[in-house]
Formats: sequence, C-alpha cells, structure tokens
Amino acid sequence: MLIDLIEQYGVFAVFLNVLIEQGGAPLPAYPIMLIAGAFLEKGHYTLFPLLTAIVAASLLADLFWYEAGRRYGDRVLKTLCRISISPDSCVRQTESIYTKWGAASLLVAKFIPGFASVATALAGVIGTSRPKFIIFDALGAALWGGSAIGLGYLFRDAVNDILEVLERLGKIGIVLAIFAFALFLTMKWWQRVRLFKQLRMARISPAELAEMIDAGHAPVVLDVRSEESRQRTGFIPSSKPIRQEDMDDGLAGIDLDTEIIVYCTCPNEVSAARIAKLLMQRGFAKVRPLEGGLDAWVAKGYTTAV
Repeated sequence: MLIDLIEQYGVFAVFLNVLIEQGGAPLPAYPIMLIAGAFLEKGHYTLFPLLTAIVAASLLADLFWYEAGRRYGDRVLKTLCRISISPDSCVRQTESIYTKWGAASLLVAKFIPGFASVATALAGVIGTSRPKFIIFDALGAALWGGSAIGLGYLFRDAVNDILEVLERLGKIGIVLAIFAFALFLTMKWWQRVRLFKQLRMARISPAELAEMIDAGHAPVVLDVRSEESRQRTGFIPSSKPIRQEDMDDGLAGIDLDTEIIVYCTCPNEVSAARIAKLLMQRGFAKVRPLEGGLDAWVAKGYTTAV
C-alpha cells in the first residue's frame, strides 16, 4: 500500500512536501525526493515532470518570502528567526553569506540547514531584482532536487529494500516513520532550548543604558549586526560594529574591567548573547546584552544614527 501510494502520487506528493518545507514548516522534503528518484525506473513518471514539480513548488514558496521581504523588510527576517526550530538560522549568519555572494548564494541555499527561507526573504529585503532572484532560485532548486533524484536513482535498490521492509511491517512501519519524524523535531527543539540555556545571562534594559549615557558614564556599546543591517535600520549612537571573526581587532584598547553592552536584532538576543559569552571567556567581566536589542531601544523612543 505504501509503495502503491508513492508510485501513484509521487510527483504530487513531492510537490506538496517541497512547498510545505520551503514555506517554513519543519517537514524535510529530501527523503521523499530520494524515494521519487528511486522509483523513476518503474515508469510511473519521468524525470522532467518530477524536477519541474520540485522547482515550481520551491519558486512558489520562495517568492512568497521574497515578496514579504520586499514589503515588510526586517520584520519578516525577525519572524523567521523566531519561529525557526534551527538555532543556526539566525539572520546574522545568513546575511553574511548573502552579502558576500549575493543572489548566487541561492544556488546552494537549500543545501544549508536554516539558510533557505531566511535567504529568500533577505533577497527581498535588500532589493535583489525579481528576475535575478527567480533565475538563481530556480537554478538552486533544480540543483537541490536533481541531487536528491540522482542519489535516489543511484541507490534505488537500497531505497526499495527499506520501503519493502516498511511495507511488510504495515502499521508498525508507519508508526516507525512517524516516530523518526517526531524524534527529528524533538532533537531540533532540544538544540534550541539548550542554546537559550547556554546564553542565559543578565541583560540591561534600554532605559538603564540611556541613563548611563545621559549621566556621562557611557559604556562601550558593541553592535554585532552586519554593516548592511546598520545602514538599513540605523544603530545606537556611538556604538561600534564588531564581528566574531574580527574580534581581536575590535577589542583593541578596551580594558578588561570596562562596562560593555552588546546588542543585535535577533529574537532573544541570540547573536548578542553569543558575543557576550565570548567576551566573558576572554576575561571581560562586565558584559551584558541589551534586552530586546535595537528594536526595544527604538520602541522606547531613543534616537538612532544612520
């Protein structure tokens, strides 16, 4: 029954799975594309319609995030970062890759966990032209889908053996498949929970920081966002940009007992807390992330520079 369903609805099932995954849901599409590739030799469908379905589903979902990025800007990126089950998908990492490679990064975006959805929205935010986005995104989807189909076809005997075992197991096989998916979600959720526990530390509120500045006791304020983000959304006056890879240069001349405030725009101040932890490991004792980041600073009516 399981094999019959895959043979009969293979192309549609792949289209639906890819659409859901690229839309942001944690439903991996690579396994079903592998299975569809393994079933090519059975003759129920051919390569072209299968690959077309993958590219079409990817473009539909990706264009949604692209247009959302063009219309709503950085708010879309923050939403994606907040709902993602992968702690690796924070905007800062995606932005650094996209800034370096531009639309060409879309060619490999779908191979990088947590990158694809954020990259497509980011393309809209920074103004990548629609035709350019569509070309690179479609090529990236074709490479991604083609690799899965190719691997499935290459290892079709092994894939068929696994499916036949699940078929013989009947309901138990379905339960095992559901259990494997549930285990995947649980592991991702636990990764996220563990990350937040590791980054738990004292925060400083925007009001407290403003009071320190007004009283003439301004701390060193570090902005961990990219230069592109600083230009798009502004930054706290006198704050200094810093990147993890250039941290030694960025910390030159700062005493270990200096008060340091770190901020970003990630939900839960993830990027800021990561840098704060690294600073503490280097001996800086008075380091705190800004609670709520730049968004909270702006919401309180404090000024920003551009």
